[in-house]
Amino acid sequence: MGNHHTPEYKEYVAKLIVEENRVAKQLCRELDLSVGTVAGWVRKYRDKKNVTVTPDLVTPAELEKRETAYEKRIRELEEENAILKKAMHIFTKNQM
Repeated sequence: MGNHHTPEYKEYVAKLIVEENRVAKQLCRELDLSVGTVAGWVRKYRDKKNVTVTPDLVTPAELEKRETAYEKRIRELEEENAILKKAMHIFTKNQM
């Protein structure tokens, strides 16, 4: 009787191979999975990806990209906030 894996797990493993360019044989060895089984998961993932793009699981590289984008946006908003505070100070100072 074989192991049963969740659809999320199968998609995550396939995503690592397709989007992170992990070597399938090496990953199969690390996770103790059959290469043929994982090849089927990858095939289904690629088919699904061509139909819809709804990322449920995030790979480490995707997470890093998101964090970088968020940090950049935070810096921009902090700069904008500082400029607005200075402008508010200038306008309130001139009214007195």
